[in-house]
Amino acid sequence: MERWFTTDGAEPHLLGTRCADCGTYFFPPQTSFCGNPHCDGTSLEEVELSRRGRVWSSTVNRYAPPPPAVSPDPFVPYGVAAVELDEERMVVLGRFDGDEPLALGTEVELIVDTLFEDKDNEYLVWKWQPVEAR
Repeated sequence: MERWFTTDGAEPHLLGTRCADCGTYFFPPQTSFCGNPHCDGTSLEEVELSRRGRVWSSTVNRYAPPPPAVSPDPFVPYGVAAVELDEERMVVLGRFDGDEPLALGTEVELIVDTLFEDKDNEYLVWKWQPVEAR
């Protein structure tokens, strides 16, 4: 599995895996064995994860990350939120637009947006967007 999110269709999803033996979800996707220390499972299935969740923690990154991280030039501050997914009850990090942290408990949904473009490519990233901002 090389993709971490879908870009086809009106509603993007993060792509994770679920252990067929114990039901544990993973993101980023696991490829060879269950990461649950109480399970010896090796049968993992690709699943689309919940599109919505609630902010567990957030901050604003005001400095460009060092290489090899990809960052637009010139750098623009961006938010990072830890979001607990509704169904899976797991926390996934992702960006959000804005220069102030999101309030804890804010309901957000997944979107896919352009990180930046060069002459050859458009680089996409998943982001969290407050539900009331739609």
